[in-house]
Amino acid sequence: MLIKEYKISEQKQNQIINAIKSYYEHTLGRDRMLYDVKRPKKAQTLPNVLSESEVLRLLNSPTNLKHKTILYTIYSAGLRRSEVINLRVQDIKSDEGYIMIKGAKGKKDRNTVLSKTLLTLLREYYKKHKPSYWLFEGAAGGKYSATSVQKIFQKAVKESGCNAWATPHTLRHSFATHLMQAGTNLRYIQSALGHESPKTTEIYTHVLRINNKTIESPLDILMKKGKFENNK
Repeated sequence: MLIKEYKISEQKQNQIINAIKSYYEHTLGRDRMLYDVKRPKKAQTLPNVLSESEVLRLLNSPTNLKHKTILYTIYSAGLRRSEVINLRVQDIKSDEGYIMIKGAKGKKDRNTVLSKTLLTLLREYYKKHKPSYWLFEGAAGGKYSATSVQKIFQKAVKESGCNAWATPHTLRHSFATHLMQAGTNLRYIQSALGHESPKTTEIYTHVLRINNKTIESPLDILMKKGKFENNK
């Protein structure tokens, strides 16, 4: 009843259960026990993904060069919002062809792809804004804010007419899905996203667009082989 009344999510319910276990076992120092508590099943939600045409409209919506470059960077490299604002100028490895992500989720470093298109845009941006340390700096200097990135994205969504439910993280989901649609090896996508387990990356296989361009119906295959019999 309380779960429904206060709309407590499955994740929050598990956190509460873990907190109770921690209190008894660590705070009170009791022996570890098996608690007969039914844990809620985690909802299997699919990530929100934009089509390729939506992404193009969204990326090219901003007229401000810095705003445009930020969105291009997020999508082209599959970055989280926190990762794009933490990029330093020195993290763009133009000679080697990759972007270094320092201290990402889980305090782990990783490398991701550096788009040639993005590199051209970054050079134009650098000549105009001349960032000193952080790749994207605020008007008063210092690191660009996550709130500002959110506002840039929301404005681009509205002006481009894309999915109103999209968030900056949607560009990361779209990056992974579009790579998968292009036939990129799952391990490369996993590495670029910084996922520990391939199972986390495999969720994008569930959002691939299924139509007659991606999957050929077995009926059409039979017709090609001449094995279809027309029973009249």
